[in-house]
Amino acid sequence: MLEPSQCRQARLARDARFDGRFFVAVTSTGVYCRPICPATPPHERNVRYYESALAASQDGFRPCLRCRPDSAPDSPAWRGTHTTFERALRLIDEGALREAPLGALCERLGIGERYLRQLFQQRLGVSPKTYALHRQCLFAKQLLHQTRLPVTEVAYASGFRSLRRFNDAFRRHIGLAPRELRRRGGTGDDGLTLTLSYRPPYAWHPLHDFHRQRAIDGLEWVGEHHYGRHVRWGSARGWFTAEHDPEHHAFRVHLMLDDLAVLAPVVRQIRRVLDLDADTTTIESHLGRIAPELSLTEGLRLPGVWSPFEAGVRAILGQQVSIVAARRLVGSLVEQLGEPAGDGYHFRHPSPLPPANSSSCACPARARLPCNASQAGTLEPDRATIRSSGQPSRVSAPGPRTTPPCVASDIPTSGWTATPVCDAPSTVWAIATRSMPRPGAAT
Repeated sequence: MLEPSQCRQARLARDARFDGRFFVAVTSTGVYCRPICPATPPHERNVRYYESALAASQDGFRPCLRCRPDSAPDSPAWRGTHTTFERALRLIDEGALREAPLGALCERLGIGERYLRQLFQQRLGVSPKTYALHRQCLFAKQLLHQTRLPVTEVAYASGFRSLRRFNDAFRRHIGLAPRELRRRGGTGDDGLTLTLSYRPPYAWHPLHDFHRQRAIDGLEWVGEHHYGRHVRWGSARGWFTAEHDPEHHAFRVHLMLDDLAVLAPVVRQIRRVLDLDADTTTIESHLGRIAPELSLTEGLRLPGVWSPFEAGVRAILGQQVSIVAARRLVGSLVEQLGEPAGDGYHFRHPSPLPPANSSSCACPARARLPCNASQAGTLEPDRATIRSSGQPSRVSAPGPRTTPPCVASDIPTSGWTATPVCDAPSTVWAIATRSMPRPGAAT
């Protein structure tokens, strides 16, 4: 947690670099705000500082209706560095407790229920289920503010199967009934358009150039101020276009999804692909101490890929060839074997390819190995890790080189080291960093 003096200075200056890193609770009004809240700053004697929105909510404060804490970027700080805890948060955010009981989540994590409850109590002061409900309610609040979806659809998209349960949970965590909040401030556009905030600075041009050079026709589209693509999440299909809005330190994301039940994890995945939750100021500060001779690009972000499987295929096909050649190879794979999506394609789901001599598939030989290995069970995203070998690894990032060579010991991969065409540490590292769920972990 930041020092109170730092928090005071940041909130009085409405410094957007601190957005999401802490929250300001006002005892005289009973609400908590982002440090960038446009309201008149309260006296310091009436202020409490919290590391997370959940902590403020647990102490009885309601989210501000002006600055909307539900729209703040996540901070890696309160999520901690404990691998199991961080992975539990990610799986819950992706809907693990909506689909199955707590025991099933613990089985995926390889720990007991008692130990998981202890982890959450020690780090957040709440149970896993309370954390999940709080996140669902904050996402519902964002939808009520930013869209015109009916309240019943908001409840469904937020992971609630019962409107009554949604109303009860929303009142408990937000302090208002959903319909009352919609009457007060639900002014969203028609369709499904969300504003996803980030902490500035954000180096859009290097990220834009990186995607523009590698965009696959029919799968992705890149304009001067936007990036979009076709997406899939489980059985759901859709697309998004994210338009950069630097004036408001955000992206306006236009979405189409055929199943709103997976809207929350899809939005989180979009945040990851755009690297919106990275704390670049802290990252650059650490890099400056580690390697002061480096010339840093302010606000540089890591360009994400939608899935570990796609990241692996793209990295393998890009080995020892030019960017243009790699783009052509991946484009050929998508065109021949991608799932049709209107006038484009969804990236292929992990499954074996047709036989090499099949006339229906003229796919490059090196693309067959990861596809077939995934079906055989050797590419499993949640189970494998890169283990430090003492040898430095490098990852291609947009813009000038800003990070020293490094190796992480806990970044999840998809078992790519079992793939014969993927024996280069740099390729494994590129796959992990571009598809990992952790903002800032590449550094």
